[in-house]
Amino acid sequence: MAINESNQMKSEKLNRTQVAQILSAFSGWLMDGYTSIAYVVVAVTISGVFFPSNFSDSLFLTFLGLAVGALARFVGSIALGNFLGDKLGRRKMLLYSIVGFSFFSFLIAFIPTYQSAGYAATAILYILLFLVGIFAGAEYSGGTALSMEAIPQGKRVAVGAFVQSGYGVGYFILLLVASFIRSYYGPAQADDLVWRVIFATTIIPGIVAVIIRLFTHESPVFDEMKSRNEIEKVPLEGTILQTRILVSAFLLVAGLLLLNTITLSFYPTFLGELYTKISGSADDLYNSYINLISLIGVWIGGVFAFLIFKRKLTMTVFSIIFLISLIPLYYLVFSGNLTLTIVAFSIQAFIEAAIFASIPAFLSEVFSKSHRTTSIGFIYNGAAIPASFGISAVIYFSSKNLFGTTGQSWLVFLFIGTIVLLIGLLLSKESSNKLKDPINN
Repeated sequence: MAINESNQMKSEKLNRTQVAQILSAFSGWLMDGYTSIAYVVVAVTISGVFFPSNFSDSLFLTFLGLAVGALARFVGSIALGNFLGDKLGRRKMLLYSIVGFSFFSFLIAFIPTYQSAGYAATAILYILLFLVGIFAGAEYSGGTALSMEAIPQGKRVAVGAFVQSGYGVGYFILLLVASFIRSYYGPAQADDLVWRVIFATTIIPGIVAVIIRLFTHESPVFDEMKSRNEIEKVPLEGTILQTRILVSAFLLVAGLLLLNTITLSFYPTFLGELYTKISGSADDLYNSYINLISLIGVWIGGVFAFLIFKRKLTMTVFSIIFLISLIPLYYLVFSGNLTLTIVAFSIQAFIEAAIFASIPAFLSEVFSKSHRTTSIGFIYNGAAIPASFGISAVIYFSSKNLFGTTGQSWLVFLFIGTIVLLIGLLLSKESSNKLKDPINN
């Protein structure tokens, strides 16, 4: 009986309301991927824009901006999740968050340079990154809760993979836009114009997301809680009481986000360092190929989890494959052949993305509906804080020759991230349940 019900849920068609809720979450992640990668893609350029040109640690401090944003995301996810998402509704939180997210991202395009304003320019950059992070922190938790609560359990992981892929789609679009802008303006204007134009375009996905959300309905799970007067006064308290789930989920997500940071977020810079003759526009184009493969990976991971109806098992299988592939892919990366390097990065991105596919469904199902947005935000954005130091750590340890070259340091942190991820999976329990949908708990 349970199997028949599961098959029925998988074959059930989505209605317009559910599609709108899915697109609402997807658009936020597209915005996040577009904006986050905009910063990464121009990191080398702006390291000379916001710091003295002879400052040896400028690239390290530029990537430290990722940590500033991650800290802000954690603060924002707790504040907005606790006071909006779990009390006023997932939809309202997402409307407020996307407006602030896109507006402050857009303002980065107009910051004065170090040459004209000194360290005041650096301070403004960090302040805007913090403000962007405050609002961006609500995106994953609110979008995940809204979309996953609207979908039957049988379809949830496949839809979650699609929502998760929004980040990669935003990444892919940004790389194509950046490649076009660099080619159009040429390298001579890269330092004083290209990065501004790239950040100015971040307002476009923000506007699209706002329009979608204006026509989106609230989550049915939240509406039911509201009608039954089950809204918690302080959702954060419920989050903290789930200690074991918090610890296991934190390790799982922290390990996975560390891998994501030092792969997909590092590839644009790393590829340029490995092959210095590559132009900026070509670098963007090559990374768009890698990212396209990662999109296929997240969709394949979603299909795999959909077929076996197991979230934890799917993540474990692909995590072990990722661990086994580290050494062979490392040698391909440093083969000295550009094509082999791109192939290695693509395979790595594919496997990593397949792990990510189950995360939205898994996190939504392990946390209670009364504090779901707060808990997901707490875990995802809290885990992003240590992960956000990943690139800076690779650069720092290689500069001090503690783990050898940049490549060797990179490999060490890939191992660390994978082991932390596997420990988190080992401590976790399977979230899906054919007899009773955990989303209603």
